[in-house]
Amino acid sequence: MSVLPIHIIAGLIGLISGFIAVFAVKGMRLHRKSGIVFVYSMVILGLTGAVLGVVKNEPGNVVAGALACYFVVTAFLTVRPGNKDLRWLTAVAMLVALAISGLSMHRAMLAFNTPAGHINGVPWGMSFFMGFVILLAAAGDLRVLLRGPLQGQRRIARHLWRMCFALFVASGSFFLGQAQVFPKPIRIFPLLAIPALLPLVLLLYWLVRVRFTKWYRRAIPLG
Repeated sequence: MSVLPIHIIAGLIGLISGFIAVFAVKGMRLHRKSGIVFVYSMVILGLTGAVLGVVKNEPGNVVAGALACYFVVTAFLTVRPGNKDLRWLTAVAMLVALAISGLSMHRAMLAFNTPAGHINGVPWGMSFFMGFVILLAAAGDLRVLLRGPLQGQRRIARHLWRMCFALFVASGSFFLGQAQVFPKPIRIFPLLAIPALLPLVLLLYWLVRVRFTKWYRRAIPLG
């Protein structure tokens, strides 16, 4: 049985549940339930994407699949009660992040040295950007390992930015990476770029709101 149908269905569920979670009132039932659906669907999406990447000899899809799993799992563990017992999983996740970052940087260098400046349509700048962000995420994992689980603002910020970035991986892959599936009248880059990049805008919005306001004290605890 092909994993492609599972991959597509998981991706659609992930996009829908992800956007519901990011717009729902934080800490409320809808936010928690849609967030859990998003985590599970993104893990399935990532695993099936990695399998398809191996079968089709597309290393970029293997990296993207591992990346999707990494961000949602670490975001979920951040707000999971009793996550002190799972520090070993954070350590494993950090190693995975470092490996993904290294692969992304390597692809960026390879793409930079090509005449077209890209590999399989992915420009070197995007590969470098992804590698740099993942390296920052790995540094955050190391901080958790050295200082213990985060609290307050930092805990919520870590959860939100990782969830939003995972949603960006899914939305960018779908709206821009699979633009050919859209009807020609709406197959316009600026139009498709809006939903593709929206998670990054929301990521910045929530980081500012959490870090520079007292909103997180009024929000219902996510854990």
